[in-house]
Amino acid sequence: MSKRCISILILLIAGTFCLKGQEYVYTEASALTLTGKLFPDTPNPYHRVDTVKYKGFTKGENRQVRESSGIAVAFATDSPDIKVKTVFGERETPVNTMGISAYGYDLYIRREGRWLWAGAAAQNKQESEVTLVSALEGGEKEFLMYLPVLSEEYSIQIGVRKGSRLTALPNPFRHRIGIYGSSFTHGISTSRSGMTYPAQFSRSTGIQLLSLGCSGNCKMQPYFADALADAPVDGFIFDTFSNPSEKQIRERLFPFIEKMSKAHPGKPLIFQRTIYRESRNFNAASARKEESRIQLVDSLMAIACAKYPDVYYIAPDATSPDHETSVDGTHPSNYGYTLWARSIEKAVLAILNKYGLH
Repeated sequence: MSKRCISILILLIAGTFCLKGQEYVYTEASALTLTGKLFPDTPNPYHRVDTVKYKGFTKGENRQVRESSGIAVAFATDSPDIKVKTVFGERETPVNTMGISAYGYDLYIRREGRWLWAGAAAQNKQESEVTLVSALEGGEKEFLMYLPVLSEEYSIQIGVRKGSRLTALPNPFRHRIGIYGSSFTHGISTSRSGMTYPAQFSRSTGIQLLSLGCSGNCKMQPYFADALADAPVDGFIFDTFSNPSEKQIRERLFPFIEKMSKAHPGKPLIFQRTIYRESRNFNAASARKEESRIQLVDSLMAIACAKYPDVYYIAPDATSPDHETSVDGTHPSNYGYTLWARSIEKAVLAILNKYGLH
């Protein structure tokens, strides 16, 4: 759908919503503050990559980079209720990710400097309306609303009680750190879109992570590297060893690093080791395959870190001592992603600090 058609559609929908209900006034989310966007100026504001400008993606990858995972809306309002209406494009409904995460919204309110969960909802219908929170008291509050993990949207309208104020917040996060990765980074198996590990990391540290997670498709492909090379960032975090085969890692890792280093000179490039998958517990073949890949990556990244001054290698951990943080043997639960975010916080902040990214 063209940018002009999307704009016309949004205007028509906005008028319909106002006519249908006089009690609420709706504002397009993109007119407020969008955080977590790797590319700020995509024709559709809720797409993560401009798929007209950047070519080479498979059909599935093209859909994924049009999904809104990692993007959030920051705003303030004194409305006692918050509603959302959506015009969806393509949507996914996998069995291992809750609908609230896949095609719903996740709302936080800032209290005493901390983002506290306030409400989440989803309705699997076109042009659907959901209520995220109601019966709020105490005047104006600051909100952060995460967009769906596995859906494309043409229009997202935030509804507030008629007569209430609704304003854009300044971006509540600092710096622009891109994070490119697999289904883990995409947020597969989360119950809410605000529970991805990049989102949790940002809320905890105040550092803005700009997520480009593509489930099953983060393999350091040259066309992904071309897009990442153009991204306006202060640095990168990579979850690039969870999807590719050993052959792909051998062939692509150093060309990928070369391209990123040339495109983003003097900026930190932080690579993450893949996490422990619980499918290894009793599956000997899975255990051998995963261990072989990890050993290969460890050896190659030792060379890379010695060769390139701005390349780093860290080891996340999404496993609890009792090994009860997996949803399907591969993907962590919400708590597993909490452990992941916490496990990399100290190392990432120390690296960013070296570059003046406090």
